Amino acid sequence: MEIILLERIPRLGQMGDVVKVKDGFARNFLLPQGKALRANAANKKKFESQRADLEARNLEQRKEAEGVAEKLDGKTFVAIRSAAETGQLYGSVSPRDIVQILNEEGFKIGRNQVELNQPIKTIGITNVAIALHPEVIVTISLNIARSDDEAERQARGETLDSAEAIYGEDVNESARPEAFFDPEAEYGTEEEGAPASEETGGDEAEENA
Repeated sequence: MEIILLERIPRLGQMGDVVKVKDGFARNFLLPQGKALRANAANKKKFESQRADLEARNLEQRKEAEGVAEKLDGKTFVAIRSAAETGQLYGSVSPRDIVQILNEEGFKIGRNQVELNQPIKTIGITNVAIALHPEVIVTISLNIARSDDEAERQARGETLDSAEAIYGEDVNESARPEAFFDPEAEYGTEEEGAPASEETGGDEAEENA
């Protein structure tokens, strides 16, 4: 399907460009979201008559986005999630979660502005692109950790994806059986009919003598 772009679309073109895209992409995304018009004679005439207004509106929106970008670009956000010692999350962090995290910090964005190809499934620091405007894209960092303490450690450059990294290199040593039991100690209980101890046996021998 041929369409007229009403705004800049990455990897497609600039406002006013006539481009050919897959029918599904046009019907499911570009047309319903007001990002494009079908490229027919009537719409081309309509676009040209509205071009000045569209460009003015785009410029205003871009300036607003640039103002937000100054505050948001490069900012780090902490997300506390449950995860295994290997760093695998019990769940994931999706664009919806990122929108909520940013909204709680006062940045109002939509889910379609989060450029995340697939949900984040491990702890660590991940960079995520946020499209504030077709011409204004910023990058934020998500510090996903099991606790605030671990988030601070990750911020210092630690990788907490193993028990040794979390608790220290000697964690396995302290968990071995010999750390809890004395291999030289004798274990057992005295039962009825069991041989008497050497001390008791010695006393009985003296009495019989």
